[in-house]
Amino acid sequence: MTSDQTSQTGSERHLLEATLDRNRDAVLAALSGLPDSAARVQLVPSLTTPLSLIKHCAAAERIWFQRTLAGLPEYRCDGYAVGDDKSWYLDDSDTFDSVIAEYGRARTLSDDIAARYSLDYRARHYRRGHASLRWIYLHMIEEFARHAGHADIISEQIRDTTERDGGAPEFSG
Repeated sequence: MTSDQTSQTGSERHLLEATLDRNRDAVLAALSGLPDSAARVQLVPSLTTPLSLIKHCAAAERIWFQRTLAGLPEYRCDGYAVGDDKSWYLDDSDTFDSVIAEYGRARTLSDDIAARYSLDYRARHYRRGHASLRWIYLHMIEEFARHAGHADIISEQIRDTTERDGGAPEFSG
């Protein structure tokens, strides 16, 4: 059975969790196989690069599951947990392996935290007010679906340019 088949039946919670996992995986799958030289390629005027996209996804996990659902203060989260441009910032030491590992840790914590609450549980977001776990799942599904699309496009552009020109593209805007 494929993950698509398993996510078509089951409880509401199972469907939400399976869809979120599929979208989380889609972000990584789209960027899979890119060379390390492509990690910081910036093809758009925003801060979006393959590596920063994954870093931002880790921050989104922390914001919604650690800060909002678990109610942790920012300093207790396992990494950056504010919804601003800094969630896209990279450290000089960041690599695909290190940022994917960071994202994996954030995902695991998110799942562990969410397992403690019912879908109807209402948490307080530090800016937006109250949100149920159900809404958080839907928001994260939407967030990661959008970012999986970004990752697909970025990856396609990098691979096309790399194959055509023999090297990673650079942003020229």
